[in-house]
Amino acid sequence: MSDSPADLLQGLYLRPGFLLRRAHQLSVGLFEEGCRELGLTPPQYGVLTIVAHAGGCDQATVARALGFDRVTTLRIVRGLQTRGLVARQPSTADGRRLQLTLTEDGVATLGRARELAANVTERLMAPLAGDEREQLQGLLRKLCAGLEPQARTRLLPPGC
Repeated sequence: MSDSPADLLQGLYLRPGFLLRRAHQLSVGLFEEGCRELGLTPPQYGVLTIVAHAGGCDQATVARALGFDRVTTLRIVRGLQTRGLVARQPSTADGRRLQLTLTEDGVATLGRARELAANVTERLMAPLAGDEREQLQGLLRKLCAGLEPQARTRLLPPGC
């Protein structure tokens, strides 16, 4: 017995992985539109946020804090450095490592990005009622926590 093409399509569209990927695409699109004036992507925003939180950290710390691989993190950091938002200098504790800090422009950009990101979050969550928002966030946290041990790139917030 074979499924009809309509059943196969419906099966695809109802897969949790498909829905998560589509929600991610929509989220990224809203973020890029909302932060267009700054020319920031969600990964760049993440790097700026982690560097602001854990100033003087190295790229490996940033990569772990965002669940990124080191090559991706290096590309993002270099792009932010080229834009004058992040500075890299030898660590005072270990001269072989490069410390990341936000420049004045980086601090200002992150401040504005936080405002814009809050608006993006509102737009992203607008289709959901307040209790549905909390439920979705709780379920996503539970899903991530339950699958974290199997992740190819582990997430380790700075200071943990």
